Amino acid sequence: MRALRLRIALAAAIAASHAAPLRAQETAAAVPRAVLRGHVTIERDPSSLRLDPSIAGLGMPDLPEPPDRRRSIVYLETAPQGAFEEPEQPPAIMDQRNQTFVPYVLAIPVGATVLFPNSDHVYHNVFSLSRAKRFDLGRYPTGQVRSVRFDRPGVVRVFCEIHSHMNAFILVFAHRYFATTDDEGRYRIPGIPPGTYTVVVWSDGSEREKRVVKIGEDAREVEVDLTVR
Repeated sequence: MRALRLRIALAAAIAASHAAPLRAQETAAAVPRAVLRGHVTIERDPSSLRLDPSIAGLGMPDLPEPPDRRRSIVYLETAPQGAFEEPEQPPAIMDQRNQTFVPYVLAIPVGATVLFPNSDHVYHNVFSLSRAKRFDLGRYPTGQVRSVRFDRPGVVRVFCEIHSHMNAFILVFAHRYFATTDDEGRYRIPGIPPGTYTVVVWSDGSEREKRVVKIGEDAREVEVDLTVR
C-alpha cells in the first residue's frame, strides 16, 4: 500500500513538472505584446565616420566605403521578463567582400554563431581582442568559411590581421529585444510586454541617444524616433 502511494505521488510530481512549463508558456502568451518602431536620423558628418586607420593613409584609395556604415542598432537597455524564451536562431553571417566586412555592424543574441565566409580573391585572417570574445581564425583563402560562437554579451570589435583597414562590430545581447535599422533608418522590435524601458540607439562604436519609453497594457504599436549626433 505504501509503495502504491509512493508511485502515485511520483506520478503526480512528474505530471506537475511537465505542466508547469506549459502554464508558464500559456501565461506568457496571454500577456499583450507591442511593437516598438521608429526612425533613426543620422546628423553626424559622414566624414567623421572614418575608417581607422584611413584607407587613403594606407595608399589604397580605390577600396569602397562599407555600404551599411551608417546603420544603427536600436535595443532595450534592460530585457523584460521572458526575454530568454525564444528558440535558437540560425547562424548569422559577416562576409568579407572587397576587403570589407559586410555587414559593418551585426547584432546577435548570446549563444549565436557567426559565419565568416571569405568572398574575396585574397587571404583573410579574422580576429578580435575584445573582452566579450577573443578569437583568431587564422589565414584562409577565398571560398572557405570559418565560424565563432559568441557566449557572452558585449561589444566585439572585429579586424583582419592581413588588412589593417578592415574592421567591424558585433553586438552580442543577453536578450532578443534589438533591431538593426534598414537603408532608410527605420527599425522594428516586436513582442515587447507592457512596462517602462530605456531605448538605446548605438552607432559606429558607441551609444548615441537614450529615451525612456512606457508601453501601456493596451498598446499594440509604439513609435519612437531617435537621433545620432
